[in-house]
Amino acid sequence: MGFIELGQDSKLFYSVDDNTNPWEEPETIIFVHGYTESTEAWRCFIPHFSRNFRAVRFDQRGFGRSGAVEQSFHYSTELLVNDLFQLIQAVSPNKPVHLVGGKSGNICAIATALKHPHRVKTISMVSPAIKAPESSGWLDHIDQNGVASWARWTMGARLGSKMPKEGVEWWINLMGQTASSTTHAYLRWVSGINLETSLHALQQPILIVGNESQRRGRAQFEQYANAIPNSELVMIDVDGYHTGAVAPDQCSQAILRFLAKHPI
Repeated sequence: MGFIELGQDSKLFYSVDDNTNPWEEPETIIFVHGYTESTEAWRCFIPHFSRNFRAVRFDQRGFGRSGAVEQSFHYSTELLVNDLFQLIQAVSPNKPVHLVGGKSGNICAIATALKHPHRVKTISMVSPAIKAPESSGWLDHIDQNGVASWARWTMGARLGSKMPKEGVEWWINLMGQTASSTTHAYLRWVSGINLETSLHALQQPILIVGNESQRRGRAQFEQYANAIPNSELVMIDVDGYHTGAVAPDQCSQAILRFLAKHPI
């Protein structure tokens, strides 16, 4: 684990899990988390990948050990793409990487693949949230009650009925560690985003891992799959929209099957 210096006293925290054969040169896979998350969001995925891949996680700017940003901070897609590109250059300077995105982390993954197509081999999009979310009342709740309270308030739809209560509390605690200033800055940016019209330009093989929930369902994921020239759709049977949190093993197995078809 370590940090990449981004300039202006900013840094990007990342960790590498590599249990591959030491005499081989493995492919690299980078996990990109979503809103109010951090590297820990992927902890249940890592055992599935680290035996045969260099599994890299990082805290996006403003989150986790990369440190909070001020409420006035100006997020942009270009900024987040540049952060991820610097990470790719650091951990895999000579070969392209596979990306796995969770929810809004797929915005950064897609935009990076579009700008640097030679550096991204595939993207596996878990519950892709690639346009402005329905976030009515979120920031008011955060300002009045804190991020952890907001996480608890929204967790039912996020995790659905199949997550045990201990798991619900774990996710509330994880997401509640995000600074309220970061939530303001990030939502101000993401509220103006819609990458649906850019999907047709993706050159890479794409896997979409989705499920049926009140927020997103098969119809939307099929729309995305139909728009992407080289794509697959796998549906997971959970009812919360954060499929990766509720069913990390099933998601991981689907991604591994996909990656086996598209080696670097």
